[in-house]
Amino acid sequence: VQLVESGGGLVQPGGSLRLACTASGVTSDYYAIGWFRRAPGKEREGVSCISNHDSNTYYRDSVKGRFTISVDSAKNTAYLQMNSLKAEDTAVYYCVAKIGSPWRPPYCSAYAGEYGNWGQGTQVTVSS
Repeated sequence: VQLVESGGGLVQPGGSLRLACTASGVTSDYYAIGWFRRAPGKEREGVSCISNHDSNTYYRDSVKGRFTISVDSAKNTAYLQMNSLKAEDTAVYYCVAKIGSPWRPPYCSAYAGEYGNWGQGTQVTVSS
């Protein structure tokens, strides 16, 4: 499975960005896909996730109400719409995915170790 992110960049506080992550090589309709981020000098943290088979979502508390995750199953592409961006959202954002099956459907988790597939990362900088 290969994950390719796009959509990062520089934005002013209060602005918006949309990240996209396209997964190739996925052979199952059962997967969870989302983003982690790592800011300079900080630990990696889970941001958001969606499970393709039941559309359940996860958001960390600090982004609830501002970020929205969605998935286009036909394209195996997930989107993270980020609104009302703050300086503390500045980080490298990594797309993650875990693949399952109808017998073991994958669910979203905030634990990085549960994701076996990672993208290369895209920089998001929120600054005036």
